[in-house]
Amino acid sequence: MEGHMNYTIKNDFLTVEVSDAGAELQSVRSAGGTEYLWQGNPEFWRDRAPNIFPYVARMTDGKYTACGKPYEMKIHGFVKYMTLQMERQTAEGITFRLDSCEETRAQYPYEFTYRITYTLEGKTLVTTSSVENHGSERMYFALGGHPGFHVPLEEGLSFEDYCLEFDAPSHPYRVGFTDKCFLNGQDGLYALEDDRRIPLSHDLFDEDAVVLKHVPRSVKLASPKGKRSVTVTYPDFPYIGFWHKPKSEAPYVCIEPWSALPSRDGVIEEISQQADLTCLDAGKVYETSWRIEFE
Repeated sequence: MEGHMNYTIKNDFLTVEVSDAGAELQSVRSAGGTEYLWQGNPEFWRDRAPNIFPYVARMTDGKYTACGKPYEMKIHGFVKYMTLQMERQTAEGITFRLDSCEETRAQYPYEFTYRITYTLEGKTLVTTSSVENHGSERMYFALGGHPGFHVPLEEGLSFEDYCLEFDAPSHPYRVGFTDKCFLNGQDGLYALEDDRRIPLSHDLFDEDAVVLKHVPRSVKLASPKGKRSVTVTYPDFPYIGFWHKPKSEAPYVCIEPWSALPSRDGVIEEISQQADLTCLDAGKVYETSWRIEFE
């Protein structure tokens, strides 16, 4: 990215590049040269793996209120649009930070430090997010990830050869969205093949993201015909989203752990009243991690 710095961490199995622009992953390559991460082809989606904070997805009219005062924020919050400071780096780990500033206060009234750390543990990339409340009042926020992965992951296979498979049987609910991806209150049972799998097809995303709740906290992107796979494990995140550009044959899938949901259709939410946001008291620190294993 022009004007931005890329940083590299690596071990015997993986080489990972991260930009200070949004602390966004740019590349995850195996020792054998396989690139797992979507590379941002603008024909389909120019991003690669945005970090989500302090709000997940859309707000009605891009607006919300905090203590009755109006604010505006873009989809998935502001981290993806900010340059983060590289705070520390080792061979196998790197931490970026964002402190509240004039630009964040215009959109979000709280005083905070947001950190994101990437750490390699064998074939697994661990993403740890922390939020520190420097203010004198409780703050409210959501966190999430939005990484895209190439599908297929190896030559000779097709998109439809792959499936998303949970690590245990379940009967999840699909979160009901309007055509503009606001909550419509119409959640419904979502049938999984053998109570575990979602076979991939491009038309799966014709109505935009598939966001599920009441699911196991680990899901694997793989093909029975192939050897390579990606497993995302998200113990603290109650929602998982799957997405690619609607009504396209985009050769990737995003696997998105979400801590909260977008606003209700037609409602400009008061942030302190939104039930699924994380509440953090003055002076406290919140931390959560999720993992991506690459085979």
